[in-house]
Amino acid sequence: MDRIAPGEAPAGKASANDDSVNRAGRDVLALGIGMAAIIMFVGTGGNIMPQVVRSLAGVGLPPDRLLSNALILNIALIIFGLRRYRDLTDEVRERRRAEHKARELAETDPLTGLLNRRSIAPATDLLMKACSQSGEQVAFVMIDIDNFKLINDARGHSTGDAILQQCARRIEALLPDRALAARLGGDEFACVVPFHASRPERIDDLAGLITSEVARPVELDGLHVEVTVSVGIARSDATADPVYPVDAQQLLHMADVAMYQAKRGGKNRYFWFERPMEHELRFRSELEQAMRAGIPAGEFVPFYEQQIDLLTGRIVGFEMLARWQSPTFGLVGPEVFIPIAEEIGVIAELSERLIREALSDAREWNPEIRLAVNISPIQLRDPWFAQKLLKLLVEANFPPSRLEIEITESALHDNVGLVRTLITSLKNQGVSVSLDDFGSGYSSLAQLRSLPFDRLKIDRSFVTAMPDSRDSATIVQAISSLGEGLGLPITAEGVENAAVVAELQRLGQFNAQGYLYGRPEPADKTRERLAGLGMLNGTDAPTPDAEAGAEGPLSDVA
Repeated sequence: MDRIAPGEAPAGKASANDDSVNRAGRDVLALGIGMAAIIMFVGTGGNIMPQVVRSLAGVGLPPDRLLSNALILNIALIIFGLRRYRDLTDEVRERRRAEHKARELAETDPLTGLLNRRSIAPATDLLMKACSQSGEQVAFVMIDIDNFKLINDARGHSTGDAILQQCARRIEALLPDRALAARLGGDEFACVVPFHASRPERIDDLAGLITSEVARPVELDGLHVEVTVSVGIARSDATADPVYPVDAQQLLHMADVAMYQAKRGGKNRYFWFERPMEHELRFRSELEQAMRAGIPAGEFVPFYEQQIDLLTGRIVGFEMLARWQSPTFGLVGPEVFIPIAEEIGVIAELSERLIREALSDAREWNPEIRLAVNISPIQLRDPWFAQKLLKLLVEANFPPSRLEIEITESALHDNVGLVRTLITSLKNQGVSVSLDDFGSGYSSLAQLRSLPFDRLKIDRSFVTAMPDSRDSATIVQAISSLGEGLGLPITAEGVENAAVVAELQRLGQFNAQGYLYGRPEPADKTRERLAGLGMLNGTDAPTPDAEAGAEGPLSDVA
């Protein structure tokens, strides 16, 4: 393959530095000294050598002493000059070999032997210039191994290095002539591939081959490691501006944006760069910066959604839901910022601040009202989470028996052993734990039996569809029977109309929450609601009929 060889100097860069040139000059000087000594030896030796020969034969006078000394000096100069020239030549050769090795290390990745981030940009610019003269375009292909950090942590860095080497070999084997391959660092690779503008499908074919070939299991010491990649592609004619054409750095940026979209799209796929992607990424970056500044500034606040006992119509609890009151973006819901907070690693700080504030708010409520808090799956990986939560309870002087932690069903598959330890630790301190969004994941009956949950929460998608879907009603009925058999109370989410309430009351005894009882409210509105119902600390709660009359569960039909 016609590739740029590792260690090859880019055009326009000298192959040796000034010091090497100086050494070469000294080589010539040493050689000149030796040659001059040889010429002097020939001239002097022409006169003195015959005298030496005749003297040794016993004929004539002995050789002139001055000329003899000059001859000996010439011989010494010849030996010195030639030895010095040889030593300097060896020194320059070794230095050039070291310079070549240093340049090779600076321009190539030592693990895979591919070009590195430093050298791929100038090499790409050279290739783009050559392709423009022949009417071709260049595609910059960014490749990122999915979930590589998890593989590294689980299998060790030696396994991770072996996977990187295997992926590099597989990628390089797929590239056509004149293509460049580089490892940009970590688990990121890049390819630069020439193609005719009329045949971009060649790049589609290549990207498809890369995603399929790299996805083949990697066999290491008898282990089969599954590897997938996300690929982003940018082309050199992405702009039609002849004055400011794209360069290698812009191509790298655009391919990186497209690769990020491939990650968001589900991984193990490829995307071409499009201009709207950059706007979305810029907006995402602005959101991240605003979130990092907004957390310590107190812009994230708890809202509360009522939980109603369908049998009595009384408020029995509130679920704390996060909201972002951003001065730039307005009121932002958790479906927007929670995934970002998890990705950028601030979900724990955000959650702890919200829980601390929610515990302070709930202290004013009637002691019979429980506070439910959702926990991110990422927080469940923290072995110290239970201790952190108990510390917040102590700081707020809040009874653990009034707190209910909600764990989503999908979180059970990350680490069941750690979740079991966490649940046990919390229950030992009096905190209740419920299984949220039940029915939407893959929990088994064995897990339900082995994990000591206190409550099941039916996923809202089944509850909302009950009046119109016989299947959903059957699923809710089955979950109700399961909860009754396991002795677990059930909360139904997504109750939005009277028809759903009627179906739930027909099936059994439930707690319910949803827009039928009002939308989530900030702390001050929640306090006003409870004050009107006489359900704050130190007030007498009204009878169920009086409570329903003040603001009954059916009065806020959405």
